[in-house]
Amino acid sequence: MVLLVLSMARLRRQLARVVLASAILVVAGCSVGQHEAPLPSPSGGVQVGTASWYGSAHQGGTTSSGERFDQREFTAAHRTLPLGTRARVTNVANGRSVIVRINDRGPFVRGRVLDVSYGAARALGIVRCGTARVRIEVLGDPSVVTTGDVGVRSRRVRRSLRDGEKKRPPKSRPPAI
Repeated sequence: MVLLVLSMARLRRQLARVVLASAILVVAGCSVGQHEAPLPSPSGGVQVGTASWYGSAHQGGTTSSGERFDQREFTAAHRTLPLGTRARVTNVANGRSVIVRINDRGPFVRGRVLDVSYGAARALGIVRCGTARVRIEVLGDPSVVTTGDVGVRSRRVRRSLRDGEKKRPPKSRPPAI
């Protein structure tokens, strides 16, 4: 009987040590390690972190917003920004910048804050290296975003701007009476 009481006391001490060690590890894990910058608010927020890109493997698949993924569009995946939010993404290393529309959720890789489409990655200059440190600036309320491509010009417009053609002036309207 005495032996059983001694075994129980030893078991309680070991259990107390395990609980204490677990609590210390949990507290230490919350205070040490790599933290991301605060998440941007839906309007006017800024976030800095690592972005990666995704392309042909997801081409034609359905995004979280329900639309078909097109790797040539300037779109992105973010964990928490509302779908439809427009954001300016700037490559910190080279200063290149694009405007993307958040249409998917992700990235699901630790330490990354954004996944951009191949088209946006190409414009940012991150296709070859795969990832880059970026600055994300939230531009506006997603309720005012149309379903059209944000930040993408048609090939005809890009070609005309490249060749130096002038934009056509807007058609004038007759004055209202």
